[in-house]
Amino acid sequence: MIAQEGWPFVLLPAAVGIVFIIVGWPIPGWVLVSLGAFALFFFRNPERRCEAPDGVACSPADGRIIAVDEAPKELQERGLTQRVSVFMSVFDVHVNRAPLGGTLVEYSYNPGRKVSAFKEKASLENEQNLSLWDTPNGIVALKQIAGIIARRIVFDHREGASVQRGDRIGLIRYGSRVDVFLPETAEVLVAIGNRVRAGATPLARLGSPDSR
Repeated sequence: MIAQEGWPFVLLPAAVGIVFIIVGWPIPGWVLVSLGAFALFFFRNPERRCEAPDGVACSPADGRIIAVDEAPKELQERGLTQRVSVFMSVFDVHVNRAPLGGTLVEYSYNPGRKVSAFKEKASLENEQNLSLWDTPNGIVALKQIAGIIARRIVFDHREGASVQRGDRIGLIRYGSRVDVFLPETAEVLVAIGNRVRAGATPLARLGSPDSR
């Protein structure tokens, strides 16, 4: 499957490239066809299913864990004390998915700058959004953060929307990062350097609904 947003990036360069090849300009033509083929690869949207038990949050993004540490002070004040960061290279699937089923209770967006998503200041300065989700296991939050060559953050939902674990929530184009913010009682199940898959890899075990 291909994310719907990707089709213009696939079809337009491929079509123009084929025309160039037909009229006798093979080099720029094949360059454009190659760009279309890369877009087809980049915007892939595979089916995913998290087989973990209820109360386990699955990764919202494909990529590599680059941080397991404290959440920013403003989120700690809201009971979210832990942060897990997933870095997505241009070769990873860039569709982002809900770590748990729940309802979107708050959303904000900051157009920001574009520095490398590896850098700590990216979580403060880059283009990003913040979504807070009320789940049966408590509040969790996500940040979609654009990287140095990312060009747009896509978020699919409005406040009040409900999702199931593993549902698509959006995507980020061309290299980026997703931060997950968890309550103190959550048991993080990944470590720095681990590879994870959106909607499939268990990320953290949260308390039962009765422990809220």
